[in-house]
Amino acid sequence: MKAPALAFVIASVLFLLQSPAVTAGTVVDEWAAVKAPAPVELKAVEVNATDTALLVLDIEERTCNMETRPRCVASAPRIGEFLARARAAGMPVVHSLTSKGTPETILPQALPLPGEPIVQSTVDKFFRTDLEAILEKLGVHAVIVTGTTAEGAVLHTATGAAMRGLSVIVPVDGMSAATLYAEQYTAWHMVNAPGTRARASLTTLDAITINAK
Repeated sequence: MKAPALAFVIASVLFLLQSPAVTAGTVVDEWAAVKAPAPVELKAVEVNATDTALLVLDIEERTCNMETRPRCVASAPRIGEFLARARAAGMPVVHSLTSKGTPETILPQALPLPGEPIVQSTVDKFFRTDLEAILEKLGVHAVIVTGTTAEGAVLHTATGAAMRGLSVIVPVDGMSAATLYAEQYTAWHMVNAPGTRARASLTTLDAITINAK
């Protein structure tokens, strides 16, 4: 091999060896080196009961119990208090169940009133349900998403709402998971992922002001 060609081959090999694609490990290899991003910003939110709906997702015995998800049990009274405030202001409420849940398994703090719709699906509550049609009929432009799990029903339903052009408000003390990491990830995802960041706001239940009908 001629010297110029040999030099090119050597240079190419050295370049490849120094390339991040070659030298860097997978995300699993680098797992311990990952640093958590700065905490997300929580903002006060003002909504109108006339064009906002409250979604209460999967607050039922199967998914919200002390054995598997005590953080959900702790969040249920907070959701119940906000639910009462939303109803008093005339805000429409929509509930959901897991694929195996029944209305009778919904926790007392989140029990639907007669006439409040209930949809049933997997993690995305728009999937094979009437949720989109319900929200369109209500004429809402925003949804407040509460429930469990944060990385399941909350994340996927909130994303589905954003993808349908709705503004999405997620009170971080109104969503729960089995671990803090799952809640942290969900909060980060909502305000950073391309599908949600333009339409999502993070807040707390007490920081939501509802203008009554």
